[in-house]
Amino acid sequence: MQSGIRRRESQIELSEVGERYRWSWLPPEPVRSMVILHGYAEHAGRYDEMAMHFAGHGFAVHAYDQAGHGRSPGPRGHVDRFDRLIEECARFVERVRGDHPGLPVTLVGHSMGGLVVAATAAFHHPDIDQIVLSGALLEIDAGAGGIRRTLSLGAARILSNLAPRVALSTGLDTQGLSRDPEVIRRYEQDPYVKDRMSVRFAAGLASMVGAVRDAADRVDRPVLILHGGADPISPPSGSRDFHAGLRPEIAAESALDIYPELRHEIFQEPERRLVWQDMLDWIAKRPTGTEQS
Repeated sequence: MQSGIRRRESQIELSEVGERYRWSWLPPEPVRSMVILHGYAEHAGRYDEMAMHFAGHGFAVHAYDQAGHGRSPGPRGHVDRFDRLIEECARFVERVRGDHPGLPVTLVGHSMGGLVVAATAAFHHPDIDQIVLSGALLEIDAGAGGIRRTLSLGAARILSNLAPRVALSTGLDTQGLSRDPEVIRRYEQDPYVKDRMSVRFAAGLASMVGAVRDAADRVDRPVLILHGGADPISPPSGSRDFHAGLRPEIAAESALDIYPELRHEIFQEPERRLVWQDMLDWIAKRPTGTEQS
């Protein structure tokens, strides 16, 4: 483990609509870099413990609050178009690659962030080496609870055009996040956590889930797909189907791990350090972009 890690908070402009709040965790001599995308109704700061852990293993870790989240500007739980999240993810990866030329890049996404990462990989093919998906929102059905109810409103797409910023509660059951009561307490008391989703956001998210479901074969980098088997928010079946849709040569370098007792936020469960070690072990065995080409 490295010491002397610097934690930085700043602003970064990824599009014309305003700056994003950025976090960086920088070891003295990084040997790899990592980008983490948070999920819906949360923010990048919730990944501080995880980022410090990976920074201690030589990763320069970077994250940012996505549109409508955390300390980024604009109304909470709203984005003018969902594609913006994918475009900004691709641009952020470019910036990180520029910050650390020559270092392998691992792109990590949790929940909605996993959907954004999968879409970015499938449709933009960023210059990365590996992908890690955690509890990715790749399917919406009865297992998605309140999020499903919000996204299944028949009027969502119509309202998206008529009143795009009308916001609804997702009805998220926080007990489904983790078995650690302290994680639940911090989440419920976090001033940057907002359980609201605009109809424009809901319609765009639902459409993107469908698009990504049919695009797994467009991903051209190895993917480690992680999911809690007891996840009541994002169905594990979406991760299984995405893994099954990878091209054979990509699937051969990829892996699917379902943790039977873990809930939605596997990076916040009591066993999180075991999950992080599984990530480290898998990443260490994967070829870099130079070796793949």
